[in-house]
Amino acid sequence: MPQYWKSKTLLAKIEGAYGTDSVPTAGANAILATDVTLSPMEGQDVARNLERPAMGAEPMIPVGIFTRLTFSVEAVGSGALGTAPAWGPLLRMCALAEVITPATKVEYNPISDNHESGSIYMAIDGVRHVVLGTKGNASLKVGANGIPMWQFTMTGLFSLPTDQAKVTPDFTAWQAPQVATKLNTPTFTIGATPFVLRDFELDLGCQVEPRMLIGTEAILIVDRNEKLRTTVEATNMAAYNPYTIAQNQTLQALQLIHGTVASKRVKIDVASAQQGRLTGLSNNQNIVEWPLDFVPQQVAGNDQFKITLA
Repeated sequence: MPQYWKSKTLLAKIEGAYGTDSVPTAGANAILATDVTLSPMEGQDVARNLERPAMGAEPMIPVGIFTRLTFSVEAVGSGALGTAPAWGPLLRMCALAEVITPATKVEYNPISDNHESGSIYMAIDGVRHVVLGTKGNASLKVGANGIPMWQFTMTGLFSLPTDQAKVTPDFTAWQAPQVATKLNTPTFTIGATPFVLRDFELDLGCQVEPRMLIGTEAILIVDRNEKLRTTVEATNMAAYNPYTIAQNQTLQALQLIHGTVASKRVKIDVASAQQGRLTGLSNNQNIVEWPLDFVPQQVAGNDQFKITLA
């Protein structure tokens, strides 16, 4: 019988020790994802380069094998103040610390060491892929009249898939999102100046490296290079001058708030960002728009951005 692509489940849970299966369950750790792709055996092939009496292709040995998953989830809070969202473990796998203030808020900020890893179970119509030691990168994308989404690229250790009984995932922890509109996304500012926003993307910029050596096999986050991209409606120079700001390297604070319901709101704060050169203008509906790129900067360290759910 064929295997049906739509018959799949995705489970994820933080590991207590790197590469040790944390055994995610369908009842507590289900991920409500979209646009899932699975590359189960990334790596290299080593040719044996045998000298033989006849011409022909060389036999190959697969080495340095790892698994990569990509998927997106809706960016909306848990529905309860001070309760982490169901996608919180995924951000923790992307070198972010989760700080919970009970009954008040949940915050995420970058960290430079002691990065957490996770176990991910990806099942497709009864065939389960277990991906251990998983770490990754994420981008938050917000576009006008669209659902704000976290886009994840997760990398983990390879293991052979097995046949398993299907499970029934529990998605009750996942809240319905609001689309990004004037009403639902009340705040977007650059340097305290409000802008009309077309799209916004914060790329966490995690450099994820499989390290497959004698004595170790691990997935590491070895660096971070955050990027922030946005397209806004152009203004006059008195309100905001992107040319002199880029030329003078004047640092800017950015803030985006999406959501109108307490406990479901997502707030992005970038305290200090360097704006790149404005290399072109956009024409949308015969309205001039600026594609602006920013590089979040450290102030005291590990504070390039903060994500707050409140």
